[in-house]
Amino acid sequence: MQARLLVPSPHPRGEAKIALTGVAHRYGNEVAALKEVTLDIAAGEFVCLLGPSGCGKSTLLYALAGHVTPSGGRITIDGKQVAGPSPERLLVFQEPALFPWLTARQNLAFALRAKGLSRRKADARAMDFLKRVQLQGFEGALPHQLSGGMQMRVSLARALAMDPAVLLMDEPFGALDAQTRADMHRLLQSVWTESRKTVVFVTHDVREALVLGDRVVVLAGRPGRVLQDLQVKLPRPRDPDDEVLVTLSRHVRQLIRTARQEESALATGEVHRHAQEHPPAPGARRVLGALAGGVGPPR
Repeated sequence: MQARLLVPSPHPRGEAKIALTGVAHRYGNEVAALKEVTLDIAAGEFVCLLGPSGCGKSTLLYALAGHVTPSGGRITIDGKQVAGPSPERLLVFQEPALFPWLTARQNLAFALRAKGLSRRKADARAMDFLKRVQLQGFEGALPHQLSGGMQMRVSLARALAMDPAVLLMDEPFGALDAQTRADMHRLLQSVWTESRKTVVFVTHDVREALVLGDRVVVLAGRPGRVLQDLQVKLPRPRDPDDEVLVTLSRHVRQLIRTARQEESALATGEVHRHAQEHPPAPGARRVLGALAGGVGPPR
């Protein structure tokens, strides 16, 4: 079953909407966040970046948004190099980031007015997108009067109303309870099926990635690099409790474990080879022996 429903993404993939070539990044403290990430994303794809905390997936998303300048490699969108933030690349955070003194409709309209729409057009578009996320009747509510899931719907509606070419989502449902998260998954699948936006979605949840993504790109940690690039061939809409999806989730976790074990074995082999080619000096051997609890003179 897995062989048919979860396959390596084909390469080459044709003309890319987003192209990452050899992307690397080191922070000022010399921590390597990303290493040689090469990835192509086609227009209209929903790609999930999957990996544990600290694997660089958010750094990669911020680089796509233009908020982080990679220390190596190149990122292009529609053939143009990313050189800073742009309204064509809209970033949705884990927190809704709504203005607390504005109503749901006003939060959308404010962003649309800043984009240049007239008050009448901004209000009409705000109402249209609030209806799309099933918030009709709540347009006059302030954020504190809405549940966490409803606030995320307002945030999603605002992002979609801005009509960016690329939607970047940084674990937007991470703080929600399980039932609300499932509701948001259904809503996002429905909205994406209608709009076919190019979406890059960061998550550490295997099942969430399989529910939402056309592709699941598995990242290894420290530094972040691509372990697996998998195409998901499940029909939509997808139910996280479906037996097939649960089985695929276990399969992906096993792929991740196997890849980590292979990388660990490779790294251990490299260390062993280096130790053989560059043996420590006699004085260093005595120190190492003492630290290891060894006794007797060094050989």
